[in-house]
Amino acid sequence: MKRAGTMKTVHAGRRARPLAARDLERVVELDAALSGRSRRGYFERRLAAAQRDPERHLQLAVDEDGALAGFILGHTLEGEFGRSEPAVRLEALGVTAPAQGQGLGSLLAETFEAEARRRGVTEVCSAALWREHELLRFLDRTGYRLAPVHVLEGPTGRDFAPLARDAFEVALLQERDIDGIARIDRRHTGRERRGYLCRTVAEALADSAVRISLAAHIDSALAGYLMARVDYGDFGRVEPVAVIDTIGVDPMRAREGIARALLSQLFMNLAGLGVERVETVVEPGRLDLLGFFHGAGLRPAERLSLLKRI
Repeated sequence: MKRAGTMKTVHAGRRARPLAARDLERVVELDAALSGRSRRGYFERRLAAAQRDPERHLQLAVDEDGALAGFILGHTLEGEFGRSEPAVRLEALGVTAPAQGQGLGSLLAETFEAEARRRGVTEVCSAALWREHELLRFLDRTGYRLAPVHVLEGPTGRDFAPLARDAFEVALLQERDIDGIARIDRRHTGRERRGYLCRTVAEALADSAVRISLAAHIDSALAGYLMARVDYGDFGRVEPVAVIDTIGVDPMRAREGIARALLSQLFMNLAGLGVERVETVVEPGRLDLLGFFHGAGLRPAERLSLLKRI
């Protein structure tokens, strides 16, 4: 497999290459010119995350006349949102205004997909507000279609299930919880995914503006966990939104209210941080999860989930 660090694509005098730490200032400047608002913190965290774990990130730049003229950022999904097959999530894309309409976005997208295929990935997913017409037109032209999933969002201000969170010991997720997480995941999936889970927990602890992932314990044993993040910038967001990636409860503790306790504590923590919205994605057919989140006040979002098979 050809590694991302050695990849280079040249097209009509332009060069697509891996994004580097030295590109941070230019990426922040370019994005701010397009969005009207600086998202420095978000890009600092994403580039730092790629330095720590390059196998989970796919970040490219395209140069024109020796200067960065566009970028694309992606992140590998393995088990998030209930997935059973790996995918790459396209999180951010930008091309300088003077270079738009000249094929730089297509060059970035083609190189991004080629590298994803070299990593054994067959799907790229993304998201966009239905009002982001230019971005949606670009994604449509490049082959993205609506994904068969439910995108849900809701406010965090309501005091959801306060009695549930008082019934269990719910605290911030710690590295020592990995054994319990692996045990719960194995009971649900029948597979040993410790490597993936270790990487996911490490990222949950390090790669976020604030730590919000949670663990619920009963008699010192992990009974459930919730992994979430607040990135302040992915998919073009300019306001903080918490995204729930994974929620898991020990099947031997099912129907005891552990998931409600985790979500209740998350809502309370987010309200204290001033994060007013929460979002998640539910796979089709998961009527149990749809009902659970509906009961917590989450409703269909205005953000569209998109998918391209490569």
